[in-house]
Amino acid sequence: MTSAQTFEIFLMAPPGLEPALRREAIELGFPAPQLTPGGVTFEGGWPDVWRANLCLRGAGRVLARIGSFHANHLAQLDKKARAFDWGAVLRRDVPVRVDVTSKRSKIYHAKAAAERIERALAEAFGAPVSPEAEVVLKLRIENDLCTFSVDTSGESLHKRGHKPAVAKAPMRETLAALFLRDCGYTGAEPVVDPMCGSGTFVIEAAEWALGLMPGRSRHFAFEQLATFDTEAFEGLKAQNQPHVSQHRFYGFDRNAGAVEASRQNAARAGVAGVAEFAQRSVGALVPPCDGPGLVIVNPPYGARIGDRKELFSLYGTLGKRLMAGFSGWRVGVITSDAGLAQATGLPFGPLRSPVAHGGLKIRLFKTDPLP
Repeated sequence: MTSAQTFEIFLMAPPGLEPALRREAIELGFPAPQLTPGGVTFEGGWPDVWRANLCLRGAGRVLARIGSFHANHLAQLDKKARAFDWGAVLRRDVPVRVDVTSKRSKIYHAKAAAERIERALAEAFGAPVSPEAEVVLKLRIENDLCTFSVDTSGESLHKRGHKPAVAKAPMRETLAALFLRDCGYTGAEPVVDPMCGSGTFVIEAAEWALGLMPGRSRHFAFEQLATFDTEAFEGLKAQNQPHVSQHRFYGFDRNAGAVEASRQNAARAGVAGVAEFAQRSVGALVPPCDGPGLVIVNPPYGARIGDRKELFSLYGTLGKRLMAGFSGWRVGVITSDAGLAQATGLPFGPLRSPVAHGGLKIRLFKTDPLP
């Protein structure tokens, strides 16, 4: 596989939010993105892999499908793996970890298959194999078709590289970005989070409005592949042209520690100039600026934080404050509990699909502009 060849690239998304990620991929000019369970696929080359990791806000990981073959038993898998052109993608001096899944196939023992691939990599190619390796080679065996992918991201892409301070039950940055997009956010309006925690929604919205690449502060596993071109990648990063935003982004929380953590996170992300945080209860919520804009909030659900009975009062207060003062603003509420959402009294539209988050199924409840 040369750097000029194209191959299938898989962008991972939480099931239920694939359409939002596809819209982002289209917006960023990736060629003909297609929906698939758990993500989005398109045909591209290595520069597309680099750009997807660097620029997509909603993708959790970027996998490069580097080849496939049929195998009906372990000996055949071993033989074909030894003949595979690993050197086109992997480096002999970089450790590799192997991860195997198998469905509806004669080779059903994933651990035994992984051992064969590891042996082939070590003996026929000469690459060290390590369970701690950053470069992960994934093998999916389905209907006896063995498909190899490289996880080009390394750490999950929600780890932007500039946010060590985290509050309880944090919303992943990638998930927050997809929910913002599902609320119709484009970077061209103010955003308010009345229960901001560590500031994820506010910081994501501000970065988006300023045109900052989400992956600008971190490293990626693809930097350790044979296909990596440092000069070309630096040129890609240099193309980023941040811009000025006329809007500001506001986070409130009753917890002083959360507010301070949010300020620190915003400063590290380079958005402190447009993001404001203050200690304030939901009962004191008023519009911090001229609207309209978007209010987006991920309140406690009662599953891990807070007592559910007490939360009905909190959600009710939130709804009253929004209906009283936020005419013309749109609202997005993320919760696992439809009863709590309804307690706001807000005029939510049709429900979206549930999304897995921290062992729970959460949903986005959203409104049109409030009357």
